Amino acid sequence: MSLTEDAVRERRKTVTRRMGWQYLTPGTRLTLCRKVMGRRAGEPLVRIVDVEVVDVRRERLALISPEDVEAEGFPDMTPEAFVEFFCRSHTGCTPDTVVTRIHWRYLD
Repeated sequence: MSLTEDAVRERRKTVTRRMGWQYLTPGTRLTLCRKVMGRRAGEPLVRIVDVEVVDVRRERLALISPEDVEAEGFPDMTPEAFVEFFCRSHTGCTPDTVVTRIHWRYLD
């Protein structure tokens, strides 16, 4: 959530895509954090907010809609730009990669 922390804090981000997470189910509660993966030794875990997963589905990355790009926290980005950005930041990802789309609701 490091790139979209403001959108999370403002409750504008309600969707994320992940390369894994195939076994996540609706009803699961998650704590969204600034950065979990790639933290340096001693770097604190910054918890932002608790959410509840309301929908999980697998879909090709290239199928992202303009509405979902906005829900991802990137209101000024086109779907094509989002796909390019996502692929650049995820090794081995292409527009045809099937990713996990996670939709949540805020608990507080």
